[in-house]
Amino acid sequence: MKRLAMIIPVLVVAGALVLSSMFVVDERENVLVLQFGQVRQVRSDPGLYFRIPFIQDVVRYDARILGLQSQPLEVTPLDDRRLVVDAFLRWRITDVERFRQAVGVEGVRAAQVRIERILNAAIREVLGSVPSGAVLSDDRTPLMNQIRDLARREARTLGVDVIDVRLTRTDLPEQNLAATFARMRAEREREAADEIARGNEAAQRVRALADRTVVELVSTARREGEIIRGEADAERNRIYAEAFGRDPEFFAFSRSMTSYERALRGENSAMVLRPDSEFFQFLRTDGLDRSTVAPAVAPASPEPPSPAAPGTEAPAIVN
Repeated sequence: MKRLAMIIPVLVVAGALVLSSMFVVDERENVLVLQFGQVRQVRSDPGLYFRIPFIQDVVRYDARILGLQSQPLEVTPLDDRRLVVDAFLRWRITDVERFRQAVGVEGVRAAQVRIERILNAAIREVLGSVPSGAVLSDDRTPLMNQIRDLARREARTLGVDVIDVRLTRTDLPEQNLAATFARMRAEREREAADEIARGNEAAQRVRALADRTVVELVSTARREGEIIRGEADAERNRIYAEAFGRDPEFFAFSRSMTSYERALRGENSAMVLRPDSEFFQFLRTDGLDRSTVAPAVAPASPEPPSPAAPGTEAPAIVN
């Protein structure tokens, strides 16, 4: 029993030593085995490994792709137009031993600080060599690739690989926004004034052309109308002349009937004419007694006319 009581503590201590000497490497991490601060083993393949307990230490680093969001950085392109830029970087540890030597015991936190400095320097160098229009354009892929390549070369000394760099925001500083917006508004107003002036000029040309066309059309229509009217008058005169030449008496009769129709209307003013006037030549008959003609014409007033002087005839009054 005494021997068993002595063996059990020894076994427990031995088991503890064996367990403390074992460590497991996950597929998502890289492991360094350090002995008095010096690197003795580098383990990146997943599995079970051993170390010397109490002498060697195990330091683990993430083998996955890590992200870094930079702080807003103010840069000055070629045209001296200041811009505020934010960038996002993806990186991964590729050389664990060099990474340990570069950043020390602080690990990933210290590495992110140094990588951000490298990124800011690359952004200043690349964006400072191009005008602001190239930075503010929709296609910034060439600029981001240049920043990535430059940061990748500098970050190799840390044992890391820069996988990608993206510019998440490129904007003007707050103090420059008001002046920039005012300048943009003035430019747009100038462009609008130019467009309005060009539109008014085009409208004036269209109006002038339309007015000239109207004048030409009206003049042509009037000229053609006068020509047609003249031809019609000439044709009418020809017909009248031909009719008069064929039967002058009938022509005179027709003209008189037309005159009677136009003159003897109820709304016309009164006319005082002699009974033997030529106007009534087609209303008289041969041998007609003048006394029979006078009653046929309405008197001008209800009072009977005074007797005519000897040798004169009473005038006819027509309403």
